[in-house]
Amino acid sequence: MGYVTRIVIIGGGPGGYEAALVAAQLGAEVTVVDCDGLGGASVLTDCVPSKTLIATAEVMTTFDSSYEELGIIVADDTPPLEQAARVVGVDLGKVNRRVKRLALAQSHDITASVTRAGARVMRGRGRLDGMQAIDGSRKVIVKAADGTEETLVADAVLIATGGHPRELDDARPDGERILNWTQVYDLTELPEELIVVGSGVTGAEFAGAYQALGSKVTLVSSRDRVLPGEDPDAAAVLEDVFRRRGMNVMARSRAQSAKRVGDKVEVTLADGVITGSHCLMAVGAIPNSEGMGLEEAGVKLRESGHIWTDKVSRTTAPGVYAAGDVTGIFALASVAAMQGRIAMYHFLGDAVAP
Repeated sequence: MGYVTRIVIIGGGPGGYEAALVAAQLGAEVTVVDCDGLGGASVLTDCVPSKTLIATAEVMTTFDSSYEELGIIVADDTPPLEQAARVVGVDLGKVNRRVKRLALAQSHDITASVTRAGARVMRGRGRLDGMQAIDGSRKVIVKAADGTEETLVADAVLIATGGHPRELDDARPDGERILNWTQVYDLTELPEELIVVGSGVTGAEFAGAYQALGSKVTLVSSRDRVLPGEDPDAAAVLEDVFRRRGMNVMARSRAQSAKRVGDKVEVTLADGVITGSHCLMAVGAIPNSEGMGLEEAGVKLRESGHIWTDKVSRTTAPGVYAAGDVTGIFALASVAAMQGRIAMYHFLGDAVAP
């Protein structure tokens, strides 16, 4: 048997599983090490679940605004004329069960695709073990959930471990009333009054979705507008829609803490206190780069903890590449996937354009 290039990919999100497909198709021996399920946050707790939730909200909004004009009669549970209530409601527990079921199904489909391509999938957490060997290989230690460890030898390693929600010291999520974006899909009842702290893409998405589902929403932005990192004209249109639909958008209001008070949540701002039934913290993400032996292996990290990479996904350590949110380029699944593909094309000698 001839020489086979060995690739170890740590992380099974878009950057990892797309890289695995490319490397397997180019003839490499590929192992994907993942602890949560292929698809990563993008499929399990981020893009796929949030878009599914938004799709439900859009159906409700469309029906709520057009059923009378279309001549549709709602016979059951229609509120009296004098009652200011919407005609349609939502069973959030059922919605979230569907959201998680679809996400899990997509994760299983991705695993099947990667396995069919010839890659091995290992459940566990991976870390680099020291510097590059004389023959150019690298060691990766994989720790399984039961504590057992296995050592893999690779000619190249791709780090695609993503990130996790950033938390404020005085606003730690409890999974019940104070939540991060990975915990909202465990809610069984629609929040009566939802405070969303953070007006970036994640905060704006959830604020708009929950308002459409029927929650009274307050969106807290520390900047002068929502989506501060996006196109100003588009952001202004979105904010205008939010306000016209009844959302309380608080600009230039920085949240300092959040705490439970009975069945309520008090959020302390720099200029006052607001109260709601639930609070969603959407204040950014932190890269999953700690405890992986990266710096000991020669991988340079930025001050933020993100991995430094060049235009073809190389890190400062020979034979080690990185892709996805852990690099801090753009937190988009499409970007992560392209970074992962480029890394494999480059290492395996195929034509590649940065």
